[in-house]
Amino acid sequence: MTSPTLDGIPAAGLARRWGVPQVSLVSTVGSTLDTIHGLADAGAPAGTVVLAEVQTAGRGRDGRTWRSPSGGFWLGLLLRPAASDPGVYAIRAGLVVADAVDDLAGGPVARLKWPNDVVIGGRKVAGILCEGRWQGEALQWLALGIGCNVTNEIPGELSGVATRLADHRPDATRLALGDRLVPALPRLGAAGLRLTDAEVRAFAGRDWLRGRTLRTPLAGRAAGLAADGALLVETAGGLASVREGHVELA
Repeated sequence: MTSPTLDGIPAAGLARRWGVPQVSLVSTVGSTLDTIHGLADAGAPAGTVVLAEVQTAGRGRDGRTWRSPSGGFWLGLLLRPAASDPGVYAIRAGLVVADAVDDLAGGPVARLKWPNDVVIGGRKVAGILCEGRWQGEALQWLALGIGCNVTNEIPGELSGVATRLADHRPDATRLALGDRLVPALPRLGAAGLRLTDAEVRAFAGRDWLRGRTLRTPLAGRAAGLAADGALLVETAGGLASVREGHVELA
C-alpha cells in the first residue's frame, strides 16, 4: 500500500521541512485532535503533527461539527508548555493562520472573528481549537487543531458562510499553507501566558467583530480584545469582558 503524502511529500520529508520531531499523515481519522491526545498520552514529543486527508468527526467549539473533506488542511499539533491558557494559544494561532492566508492570497484579506475563526469577506475560511489536558492543576499537554478550507468543496448550504483559499488564489496548495503555518506553531508560547501589546494590536488590525452589536455572549457592542484573550463588550452597564461563549450578532 502506498504511504500517504502531502502534495507528493512523505511524512518524514515534511518533518524535516518544517523542523518538527514527527509528522503523521493519515487518510481518514475521526479527529486530528483526538489523535494528538492519544499520541500525547503515549509520550509523543512536543511539536508532533498529525495531518488528515479526511476527518469524519472534526469539531469546533461547543461540540460543533467541522466538515473536513479531501482537499482541506486538517491539522493537529502537540504542545507541552509548563503552563498555558488555551484561549490565548488559540488567539495566537489565529494570528499565524491569518498571516499565512494573507501571504497566500497576496494581500490583506484575512480577518479574525473572536474566539477562533479566520474569515475572508465575512465567510469562514479556517477555525482553531485548543484543548488542554490536566492532572490535577498541572498541565500535561495542549492539543491544537487547525482546519482550513483550501481546495475542498464547500457544500451548497454553507456557500454563504464559508469560503476556501482556492477561491482567492486558484493555485493555493495545502503544502504552501503548511510551509507558512507549521514552523511557527511550536513557538506560540514564547511570549508567555498573556498576549503582548503587539499581539493585541495585531488582533485589533484584523478584528472582524469590533464595533458590531452583539446579542451573545453579552448584549452590547464589541470593543476589542483583552490581554488574557477575553472579548471586551461595551454593555449598558459599562465595559465587560467574556472568556467563553458563542457570538451572535444582534
